Amino acid sequence: MNKKPIEQPVLLGMMRLLDYPELATPQALLGFVERCVEQGLNGFDHANIYGLGQCEAHFGAALRLRPQLRGQLQLISKADIVPAAQDVSRWRVKHYNTGAAYLTGAVEASLTRLGVERLDGFLLHRPDPLLCADEVVRCLQALVESGKVGWLGLSNAEPLHWQSLGRDLPLRCNQIELSLMAQQSAWDGQLQAMQADGLQVLAWSPLAGGAFSPALQQALAEVAGALQATPNQVALAWLRRLPGSPLPILGSLRWSRIEEALNGATLQLDAPTWFYLAEAARGRKAP
Repeated sequence: MNKKPIEQPVLLGMMRLLDYPELATPQALLGFVERCVEQGLNGFDHANIYGLGQCEAHFGAALRLRPQLRGQLQLISKADIVPAAQDVSRWRVKHYNTGAAYLTGAVEASLTRLGVERLDGFLLHRPDPLLCADEVVRCLQALVESGKVGWLGLSNAEPLHWQSLGRDLPLRCNQIELSLMAQQSAWDGQLQAMQADGLQVLAWSPLAGGAFSPALQQALAEVAGALQATPNQVALAWLRRLPGSPLPILGSLRWSRIEEALNGATLQLDAPTWFYLAEAARGRKAP
């Protein structure tokens, strides 16, 4: 299996796709996707629970208007979270399901909604405390061998999760929350461990949903002024300075925000600037 990393400035997260009126029609969304590809952005990060499947369905409706575009895209999806609204048991409880039947069905349902024959990447969405490793390994291997999945990864996994499954599966990435406001993995060795194990780091919520503390907002503005950049560009550059150059998953689909990220893609921070921002976010000095 190809473990070549995804090479583009950002991935585009599809979780809030339905929140954008300007992308509400398949034709409008197709135009957006085409514009992304023209700018070198071809990776789209889905999950079967985004919009309870409607985000994938809407994306698929757009892609059906121009099927030949599929060859230029990298489509990633995730599964194993069962929201309470989709729990068919008497308990109606959110839970995880990594059973072979569920994962296989989730992949096939995503393929149907997207109108494609293969997911480029498929990730287990959250660590399942009831995961049976042998069953999951056989299931994911079968999905790859069938051609329905190109490569495999994990999301929100801790070291023992990826190391245990990685003995038998060529895992390509781990998608984790990572930002100035969620920087624990930068300090506890997890990023170095992922790099050592050959996992690309995909960073979800890289701008913390805009919820930067006042102290961090001030520090970002100071650095942005010194570097002739924007605060968001500086925050993304802070991520790129980390081991493995984590790839941000941009949650916003506003073109101005995407363009801002693209224009700042080459911005680099030196070590003192990185620590200055980390300290502002954490509220304490480095150990």
